Amino acid sequence: MKISLANELGSLASESRNPDTLDIDLLPTTGILEKINDADASVPGVVREVLPEVTKAVNAVVEAFRSGGRLIYMGAGTSGRIGLLDAVECPPTYGVPEGMVISLIAGGEAAVHRAQEGAEDNPELGEADLKRIGLQSKDVVVGIAASGRTPYVTGGLRYARRLGCTTVALACNKAAAIANEADIAILPEVGPEILTGSTRMKAGTAQKLVLNMITTASMIRMGKSFYNLMVDVKATNQKLLDRTRRIVVEATGVTYDEADSVLEQCDHNAKLAIMMILSGLEREPAEAALDKARGFLRLALQAVDESH
Repeated sequence: MKISLANELGSLASESRNPDTLDIDLLPTTGILEKINDADASVPGVVREVLPEVTKAVNAVVEAFRSGGRLIYMGAGTSGRIGLLDAVECPPTYGVPEGMVISLIAGGEAAVHRAQEGAEDNPELGEADLKRIGLQSKDVVVGIAASGRTPYVTGGLRYARRLGCTTVALACNKAAAIANEADIAILPEVGPEILTGSTRMKAGTAQKLVLNMITTASMIRMGKSFYNLMVDVKATNQKLLDRTRRIVVEATGVTYDEADSVLEQCDHNAKLAIMMILSGLEREPAEAALDKARGFLRLALQAVDESH
């Protein structure tokens, strides 16, 4: 039987048929996995092509953070859940307050655990969700949609632009409609999925890679790292307590016992403990030096050295 490759959804690359996987239903498990792996391997290269646009987004987010603004993701289905995954990791990883990075998903909390696909068709819902969180012009809104045409996201981006926010569109089609609603368009076109229209695959991977970059680079630019150590990590469980200890030891060369002693003095704040150890300052002057350097540990240490 001859199978038509006609694209019922027009020119959207993410919805077209993949000629490399027409036989996938006949393959053994290993063959299926090889097809998936081959497809996935193409994603990082496509993402690299859009780094100039990701750079613009990161710079806008850093500017927003420095002015007291927020990073707000919004999406539906898989795109919304990927945004949520990135947002919820920011407070424990970087020690930022809850609400600095927010994720909105069409259909609300119920959509996290169970598909609420109809909710994505309502552009007014996107606007209403942004109003509910008190959107301000200093915020950055990132609309995420694999197809690039989700009405929920479109409605949200339009409202955000009217309010004066910097808006970012993240989609996996060059012809994404939401690109017309955004100041910055990040469009890694990963091409047809191994199963037609299953955009939780390559498109989802591309979206996750881009969001990883946006938050990680923004947090580094905000002074949340020392070399490549996560010095603002919150020690909220035993694993993170141990990680905090290891970070201090790695950064300073002290013993575990010495690290524990200083961490006890500063409520397990790794950055502050490192500052105290490497500068020789007590807690209060160490905190003051970090505040003066806007949280950048290297700059704070340099300033202390230059003052001596």
